[in-house]
Amino acid sequence: MTGERPVDVAALVAGITHRDRRALAQAITLVESTRPDHRRAAEQLLAELPSPSSDALRIGISGAPGVGKSTLIEALGKVIIATGERVAVLAVDPSSARSGGSILGDKTRMVDLARDDRAFIRPSPAGETLGGVARRTREALHLCEAAGFRRIIVETVGVGQSETAVSGMTDLFVLLVAPGGGDQLQGIKRGIMELADLVVVNKCDGELVAKARQAVAEYRSAIGLMIPRHAGLPAEAIPVSAIEGVGMQQLWGAIVTRWTALASSGELARLRTAQARQWMWDEVAQGLRDHAQLATGDRGRELAQQVADGRLLPHLAAAQILADLLGGTG
Repeated sequence: MTGERPVDVAALVAGITHRDRRALAQAITLVESTRPDHRRAAEQLLAELPSPSSDALRIGISGAPGVGKSTLIEALGKVIIATGERVAVLAVDPSSARSGGSILGDKTRMVDLARDDRAFIRPSPAGETLGGVARRTREALHLCEAAGFRRIIVETVGVGQSETAVSGMTDLFVLLVAPGGGDQLQGIKRGIMELADLVVVNKCDGELVAKARQAVAEYRSAIGLMIPRHAGLPAEAIPVSAIEGVGMQQLWGAIVTRWTALASSGELARLRTAQARQWMWDEVAQGLRDHAQLATGDRGRELAQQVADGRLLPHLAAAQILADLLGGTG
């Protein structure tokens, strides 16, 4: 996908459907590209691939930096592989607000899993996208399912009020926390707690065992005061030690049990339908923003400079841009 050579979409489709990992990696690079010719090729590729799978389990995992997300994902990935399934990991790394650069170090933190042919790990930069995921994570999910992966994990860059977009594209949302007792519980926003299907207390080992057990009890009490994300299916708090592999079988069992319950009740199908609808509107919103930046040209840049200089309020500048765009369409 270098130079001006056109993208061979047919070859990518054939490679993905034959579970070629190299083709999958190339396809994700294609959908992440912002080049106009690549965008057109990506749209053609996605149109020619099968529809997203209804039997794929999509798991979102979020947590504050340093809580052990990569260690837990590697341990969980090994458990999944042991069941005979293949696993794909879409890991989103933070991008620098100054340079746009991203470390993309998840493969170096999941060494054993990265070496296994039954696993596929793809780090992507978050870029300017809010919500803890990359702009094209949904497309990457679709590509992984088309490549035959039925267990897909999406790891976010962190956790916060805006870091909840992953819950809008996965079936189950796992919030990973470290032993910290009441102080840490106070620091977690209620909104993200209400989105969590499972609250996993990591680092339940060594001198932290007592604190971890206390944290689990406190999270269970907090969960009991919240409205569950899915009616009749309250969230659970589970202690694990990812580094020692303790509790990982129980965690995977809880994930499968919960996902099976959602599927049998019809809630999973309703969730997927709502997510597909939201995906459409998100694309419309982003497309309009991209179009506005191109269509307004010098005027848009001048308005942005006036806002930056404090000569014009942002909402008034936005109103002028919208008036120009809408007026241009009659």
